[in-house]
Amino acid sequence: MSTPEQEPFWRSKSLEAMTRDEWESLCDGCGRCCLNKLVDDNTHEIHTVAVSCKLLDLETGRCQNYKHRRKFVPDCIMFTPKTLHEHLKWLPDSCAYRLLHDGYDLPEWHPLVTGDPNSVHEAGYSVAGKPIVSEEELSDPSDWFDYIIRS
Repeated sequence: MSTPEQEPFWRSKSLEAMTRDEWESLCDGCGRCCLNKLVDDNTHEIHTVAVSCKLLDLETGRCQNYKHRRKFVPDCIMFTPKTLHEHLKWLPDSCAYRLLHDGYDLPEWHPLVTGDPNSVHEAGYSVAGKPIVSEEELSDPSDWFDYIIRS
């Protein structure tokens, strides 16, 4: 949060100029980037499925072992200012990193705007309380086609 006379850091700094803490605070905790994806071999279209990474806590929308996640999920994509442009396609449209990269502001429900970490859940933009299953329950990716999220 910022005072009225001070611009918030996400409006006054580029993604590359942000401190590590500022960068990390952009994550709204929705958990949507932790939903698995299927890529169509013919069209290369990415389909998000209602099957989460095994580390995602479906009640909070947060990674259960964020600091060491790559130890348990080696293909977990780490978003950094340097690699963001390579991985934008994997992020949901509402993601702060994607929005700021594309020149938009944070949405009104974002926790940095509201000061409330639960605002993302209350606005319905998180996986919390949604009909999502863990990949541990549905380990065969060929079954994931039944879980494609249609918007």
